[in-house]
This record gives sequence, C-alpha cells and structure tokens, in this order.
Amino acid sequence: MISRRNIRVKVMQTLYTQASSEGTPVPASYQKVLQSHFELTRSLLLYLTYFLGQIARFSEKNAHQRASKHLPTAEDLKVNIKIAGNKILWKIWEDESYKKAVSAIKPGQFLDEELVKKAYQKLCESPEYRQYISEESRENKQEKEILEFMLENLMLNDDDFINHIEELFSNWSDDGEMIVLLLDGFLKKTSHINFTQMLGDDKAEFARILLQTVVEKSEHLESLIVPKLKNWDPERIAQLDMILLKMGVAEFLYFETIPPKVTINEYIDLAKDYSTAQSGQFVNGILDNIHKELVQEGKMVKVDFRK
Repeated sequence: MISRRNIRVKVMQTLYTQASSEGTPVPASYQKVLQSHFELTRSLLLYLTYFLGQIARFSEKNAHQRASKHLPTAEDLKVNIKIAGNKILWKIWEDESYKKAVSAIKPGQFLDEELVKKAYQKLCESPEYRQYISEESRENKQEKEILEFMLENLMLNDDDFINHIEELFSNWSDDGEMIVLLLDGFLKKTSHINFTQMLGDDKAEFARILLQTVVEKSEHLESLIVPKLKNWDPERIAQLDMILLKMGVAEFLYFETIPPKVTINEYIDLAKDYSTAQSGQFVNGILDNIHKELVQEGKMVKVDFRK
C-alpha cells in the first residue's frame, strides 16, 4: 500500500527525530519510532474511511430525529436512507480488518459530529444525491460514483474538513495524497484494503533494513560523504541533508535491487520537498560524485550490509 517514497520519508523523519533528541538513542528506539509513523498512516486511512461512512449513516440519524418530532410532517416521515445501505460501504464495515482497526484505534473519539452533519446537508442539496436516491436499484456504478462524489466534494474540497484532518494528523501533508489515492482506488475497484497492515512483507523489510543500515553504518557512510564536501563545513550542513546523503549512499552500497539512478532521483526530490531551497542541487552533486567514485574504484558492489 505505502510507496517506497513514503517509506523513505518515514525513515528520514525517524532519523531526524532521533538525531534531534537529547542523549544517545538506543538502537531499538529507532524501529519503535518508525513503527509509530506507519501507525499514524494507518490511522489516517482508517479515519477518512470512517468519516465517509458516518456521512452515509447520518441519513438514518436524521430520519429518526425528524420522525420523532412532536408533529412530524409527511416529508419528515419519508427521509430517504438509501445511502446508509450503500453496498461498498457495507463491504468495508463487514471486513474483519476494518472491524479490528476500528476496535483498536477507535476513530469515533476524534469525530466532529457537526462536520458530519454539515457534509450530509450538502449531500442532500446536491443534484448527484437526488439522482442517486431517485433510483431504487443498487447498481455498482451508482454506488461507487456517489461515494466518490462524497469523498471529493464533501471532504477533500471542504476547508473545514481539511483543517480538521490537519489538526488530528501531523502526517497529512506527507501521506494525504497517497491515502486518498488508495481510498479512491478502492472505491473504484472495490479491491481489498487491509486496515490492520499498511505494509507488505517486502516493504516492511525495506523500511526496517534501510533504517538499520543507516544507523549501524553511520560512520562509514559519513566517511564517504565528508571528503566530497570540499568547501562545506560538515558541521554547518543542514542536518536533514546529511541524513538524506547517508540514506542515498546506503542504498548505493547495500540495496542490490535499487538502481543508483533511481536512488539519486528519489533523494533529490526529498531534499527539494523537505529541506532548504538549495538542498536538491546539493544532494544531487554529492551523491553523483560519490556514485562515480565508487564505480571508478570498483566499489559499487551492492551487498546487504549484514553480509
């Protein structure tokens, strides 16, 4: 589910957090911090899914409230609750991994009922919803399209909802796009999402070993980087840039399946997005020089550092 780019971001953030902490972190703490980053990503996916479902279920709550009036009108007694029976939502609600994740994380504790009510009211006013409830059938295409409309227009294009998400999830800027694509892809294809595991075995191993490699080989990686800094004082280089350089060189040396060109491009992008304005060019130059030297000296032999 999570891309390698997002994995690199979380490894980078873990290394930066530990480097900025007081004292010397114990090795086991690195993996614990990394896991907490992945858990936050899982919580974000779960909450977006949960909120979408709560908009649909608000139709039942609204129908009950209106029918319970002292003198309900005919309109109050015929509120359409078709959306609450959406087949795709029920597929999610009945999924065991979703049930387990909801039980463990309890997304309801973060729910803003007023935002749900506001989203439902906007839904009822939309022509897309009126068209949806005008048909009694439950065609898959209709079920998908109304949920896609809700996600895009009632949640992602609503400033109040985005502010709500940003307050709850510090990782929204890092993971939001990926999570939205994942959820949108599920709605389109109704494929399975495992809400209890955000990483497959291969990617979990990549994350764990990349972090472990940089931590355990830190001095060796730095010994390859510092000579290339020329007029730069290593102590004055942005801490994040040094972390990205170490991660890049670690991939050069120890990750057999990742082409060096891919590594360089990935860390240029990360430097541009997360460090200073000049960092992309700086990281590009240093990694390119180190790569060329390793090739010239015949040291570009990728071997898992544990071997």
